[in-house]
Amino acid sequence: MNSVLSHNTNLHLNNGFYPKVSIITVVYNGAETLERTIKSIAALDYRNLEYIIVDGKSSDDTIEIIRKYEYATSLWISEPDEGLYDAMNKGMSLASGDYLWFINSGDEVSDPQVLSQIFQNFPRADIYYGETMIVDYFGHEIGLRRLRPKKKLKFRDFLNGMLVSHQSVIVSRRVASNYNIRYRLSADFDWVVFAFKSAGVAVNTGMILSRFLEGGLTRQNIFPGLKERFIIMTHYFGFLPALLHHIPISLRFIYYYVKHKRF
Repeated sequence: MNSVLSHNTNLHLNNGFYPKVSIITVVYNGAETLERTIKSIAALDYRNLEYIIVDGKSSDDTIEIIRKYEYATSLWISEPDEGLYDAMNKGMSLASGDYLWFINSGDEVSDPQVLSQIFQNFPRADIYYGETMIVDYFGHEIGLRRLRPKKKLKFRDFLNGMLVSHQSVIVSRRVASNYNIRYRLSADFDWVVFAFKSAGVAVNTGMILSRFLEGGLTRQNIFPGLKERFIIMTHYFGFLPALLHHIPISLRFIYYYVKHKRF
């Protein structure tokens, strides 16, 4: 474990407020994708920042890349875990920030000024959310995510699916839960829904917050992922509302994927 950065958690500038933000990256054998993620976070102009990398004991060159950019990290660990969401829970347990933002290996923050702009221009909130740009392996933009966040996104809106990307949600610790690791593919959906249910104020920044590398667990496990999302929707909204909404969601999801080969 390496700890090299410390920050004042009470920074204020102009009319904005500058809370401490913990960005967490989870990676396993991500030597081909991790560098772009670290470089995008290292380029942020926001100073009240903590950057944590949680590696699942990679067997490729991931650790060498982390060490190469160790100056840009607050701390990192490398140890076996029970999967993606267990590793994300580890990251939260290590974090000391007022807000949590998960940018996993291969994904990037959208712009070096994104956090500064959020905390200068928007009121205090439990959640800040925005758009997601989908990119390919080479970083070329494919287009905005299929599901676009509503102007005023509320808890019950998630009956209509994952309306905002997990990578484009910045969540206050006050409303953040641990990831439920019994969900192997969709614990991020559960985590976001719980946060919106618990939030007092959620702000749509109208900004592209993250660049998401297409692929990942959901693409590789479409039908099991949809099944888990239905279970999660049933937990929060009841069986019948979940069923009535999930059938058309699943059909649209599959149709779009078959037609465009992306989400």
